[in-house]
Amino acid sequence: MRKVILVIILCGFSSYIFSQHKANKKLDKSNCITLGILQGGGSIFGVDFETLLSKQFGVQVGVGVVGFGAGLNYHFKPSIRSSFISLQYFHQGLWNSFTQSVIGSSLVYRGKKWFTFQIGLGAPIDRGPALPYDFEQPPVILLYSIGAYIPVR
Repeated sequence: MRKVILVIILCGFSSYIFSQHKANKKLDKSNCITLGILQGGGSIFGVDFETLLSKQFGVQVGVGVVGFGAGLNYHFKPSIRSSFISLQYFHQGLWNSFTQSVIGSSLVYRGKKWFTFQIGLGAPIDRGPALPYDFEQPPVILLYSIGAYIPVR
């Protein structure tokens, strides 16, 4: 009986050690907050939150001064700090200040420490009441932003 109890204790202890090892691997940063100009759905000033769903695929949501957005990201390297390609949706403005909705793709550069910018092309998919009626909306527009990112757990 003592041997059975000893085996159960050793199995439980070895399981605990293995669990600690996996918990330490989880400390890798897989989330990121980005603050900047034209972030958060193309807002004047906004913030985006990204989380990695796998080693290189992530999703992001953002809000800003009168706007919001979302995106699907594919990182070039298996790190939240790496540059990536993003398919994004921008909703610029709210209620009466809503100007347009845009869907597009961007190349997002992330520096090694904190700097980030993006550049890409998008297609307007909806007009809002704040966009003048006589404004002829081009079929393709330039998407860009600049800011700072902070990896978080």
